[in-house]
Amino acid sequence: MKRFTFFVFIVILFSFTVFAAPQKVAYVINGSLGDQSFYDSGYAGIKQLENDYGVQTRVIECNFDPSLYYPSLLTAANWADVVFVISYGFEEELKTIATQFPNKIFVNIDTVVEDEQGIISNVDFIEEEGAFMAGVVAGIVTTMTELEGINPQKLIGAVGGDDDIVIRSFVYGYEQGAHYIDPEIEVRTIYVGSWDDPAKGKQAALQLYSQGVDVIFQIASLTGSGVLQAAQEEGKYAIGVDSNQNGLAPGHVITSDLKEVGKSIELVFKDIVEGRYEPGTLYKLGLKAGAVGLAIDEYTYQILPKETVEKILQVQKDVADGKIVVKEYRE
Repeated sequence: MKRFTFFVFIVILFSFTVFAAPQKVAYVINGSLGDQSFYDSGYAGIKQLENDYGVQTRVIECNFDPSLYYPSLLTAANWADVVFVISYGFEEELKTIATQFPNKIFVNIDTVVEDEQGIISNVDFIEEEGAFMAGVVAGIVTTMTELEGINPQKLIGAVGGDDDIVIRSFVYGYEQGAHYIDPEIEVRTIYVGSWDDPAKGKQAALQLYSQGVDVIFQIASLTGSGVLQAAQEEGKYAIGVDSNQNGLAPGHVITSDLKEVGKSIELVFKDIVEGRYEPGTLYKLGLKAGAVGLAIDEYTYQILPKETVEKILQVQKDVADGKIVVKEYRE
């Protein structure tokens, strides 16, 4: 009987050890907080983990400095049980660190990094679906000549932070959405080569507006805040990205294409805590999962009539339900 009791105790102890909730969570980003967009969305998720699970958290910002990538990851891996990483520019360093710490959990966000041991999990957003909806909005608005600031040209724009596969995916979805509304709509795109320079974003937006573009989708993190400023100054329109930016230039930001980095962090962490997590998992999240989609609020209704918003929301529902199929750039 004593042996049986001891055996049961060991099994319970082992189960607790394997499935016990992590106590320390790190968030390592190649850029910096304060962009009111992508990185801040992830930070909101990290803070939510503190509230929901009582974990300790640490944010490590690399400020786009390559010399900080490896030591920042190493610091996080030494300290944390779970490391959430936005690894643009240091994918190889992530593979190296994960191999050195195979018993830690590494979750890479927004790109796919595959290591030979299958340690790293990845969150891959179907950004084309959210961007498709941004294109639908821009396509509708550019034909609404009754709105102040809209000209008769069927011409919309996009400003990307860099010419990479993720931003190309956004633009690809954006073009599909615009052409769903009207195949004759032309999309002009500028890649500025920076994620943290609002002045460059504003300059690119002014260039597009001067060409007759009246709606611009900003896909450039902090650089994109300059696009919103230009829209306000020029009496034109913009679409925000990643976080809800509708209130940053009231009356000129029609909607924002949300990329719910924070919610994806919460989703993966819940899997970890509840014992469903497996290393090397690919989380592919789109409109159906609520990971992307439009921010519709009072600022949207200040610009668009109710019936137009209802039309937009119906298209979004049709995409989520699979009635409208959005092609992926990487297919």
